[in-house]
Amino acid sequence: MINIKSKEEVEIMKKGGAILAQVMREVLEHVKPGVSELDLENLANDLILKKGAYSGFKKVEGYKYATCLATNDVVVHGLPKDNKLKEGDIIGIDCGVYLGGFHTDMAETLRVKSQISNHKSQMDKVDRFLETGKRALNEAIKMAKPGNRIGHISQAIQDIIEREGYSVVRNLVGHGVGKKLHEDPEIPGFVYEKIEKTPLIKEGMTLAIEVIYNMGKKDIKTDNDGWTIRTRDGSLSGLFERSVVVTKNGPIILTN
Repeated sequence: MINIKSKEEVEIMKKGGAILAQVMREVLEHVKPGVSELDLENLANDLILKKGAYSGFKKVEGYKYATCLATNDVVVHGLPKDNKLKEGDIIGIDCGVYLGGFHTDMAETLRVKSQISNHKSQMDKVDRFLETGKRALNEAIKMAKPGNRIGHISQAIQDIIEREGYSVVRNLVGHGVGKKLHEDPEIPGFVYEKIEKTPLIKEGMTLAIEVIYNMGKKDIKTDNDGWTIRTRDGSLSGLFERSVVVTKNGPIILTN
């Protein structure tokens, strides 16, 4: 069942989303060579608590971190480790805030800044990969308006990602968000049935729209830890996500 949020509930989610966006901005500023994944995890957790909220991810059964960190070939759900970031790495930071009984969810992928000039061609390739994910997310969010269907969001993502020669991960999807971290509807990054058969988008829906894609093939595998999901071919993976609310005038980003 798709939960429609009241104006009062949306206001709570706006407050939580604003906290999450502030936390993410500060964490992203600390991404640099020599910083460990655990450094970023600890920073995110501390910031969430200092801002009067709680980690949404820690409410997931069996998960004990405030973030999921996806370095290089990790797609999603990477457990933060003590390995240090290196110049030229890319890292996806996925984080959630729980405030007043409601979740918000957000992710961003960025490149660890490199000063190695002879890697310029590879860095350009990575830049194009990340820019494509950002563009796909922006266009997908525009589709979250009353009268459209979830399939319009899916189509926007798939068209942009595949046009550039990348692969949309099929096994992982965006989702509704609210009292639970993962609510209906599922929001695939690809079209798998006729768009008119997908859920109708209505005012008051709150959605976590995600672009989950690989530079190589779409196939993925799970590490022995039961959480970390990687590309099967070892290619880079990217993740971009925002929580939005559907209004009569179109989507508003809650995590902004």
